[in-house]
Amino acid sequence: MTTTSFPFLKPTIGFIGAGRVARAMAVAASRAGYHVTAVASRQLDAAQRIATALRECEAMPVERAQDMNTVFGRADLVFLTVPDDAIAACAAALSPNAGQALVHCSGASEVSLLAPATRRGAHIGGFHPLFLFAGSDNDAERMSGCSITIEADAPLNDTLQSLARDMGCRAVSIPAGERMRYHAGANYAASFLLCLLDEAAALWRAAGMPEADAQAAVWPLVMGTLDAARERGLPGALAGPVSRGDAGIVARHTEALAALGGNHATLYSLLTLRAIHLARQRPNVDSTALDAIARTIAPYLPPTVSPAPGSDA
Repeated sequence: MTTTSFPFLKPTIGFIGAGRVARAMAVAASRAGYHVTAVASRQLDAAQRIATALRECEAMPVERAQDMNTVFGRADLVFLTVPDDAIAACAAALSPNAGQALVHCSGASEVSLLAPATRRGAHIGGFHPLFLFAGSDNDAERMSGCSITIEADAPLNDTLQSLARDMGCRAVSIPAGERMRYHAGANYAASFLLCLLDEAAALWRAAGMPEADAQAAVWPLVMGTLDAARERGLPGALAGPVSRGDAGIVARHTEALAALGGNHATLYSLLTLRAIHLARQRPNVDSTALDAIARTIAPYLPPTVSPAPGSDA
């Protein structure tokens, strides 16, 4: 092992865990000029798949908890890319040396779970890519330009910031203790977006649209919306009846969705609250029309959510 003095040298990098995140990050780091020396996993074939794509990288089997420590014999900076529920147990079993670093890639777990490593003089941190890893061969290329949220003290923080930039990503940071709100927000931009598309498809099917037509119709609509949002900002890209102040259409929407049963009308009304919030940020806003829309959706909201006119909370 080559001892690294953070942050002045590019550290050698290892991974414990060989899933989608490890695969993309290992390839991206290697292409950025970092030496990824080891990947350890209980799924040795997954570790080998990553290692064989890199130069001089060893795939290491993990049969017992202490086997994970072999990575610290090959790397200065070790990323813990295991499921959230396994982070604390792995951290407790690891024995890094003074001056080495242990970093997890979770958005939801606190960095403090890695605290056992600090008793031996190691640095700890968080390095969470804000990116939806598909498990495809081009994930490393696709993650270029994404933001990576870093939480670490100096000098490790500087090293992780440099790594993110060298990978072609944007380094951002959050304070300790805020990971739950941060990660919940990330779900809206990723998995919850998929849930909204599923709701759109369900409503189109209920209207009699064939599945193939729904699939073909959704992508130009989604990509056009995202392009407009990037160009004009979220309030500026808002379209539909709320943007026009059309309470009549909103009323007819909610009536049609309520007739389907389930929670279709409730979901629509909760999202309409957020649309009202965006609409109020636009210039020359018609507050009277937005107040009328708020009154229209009120009967379909949960009892604890009943905004009065002028509110979009």
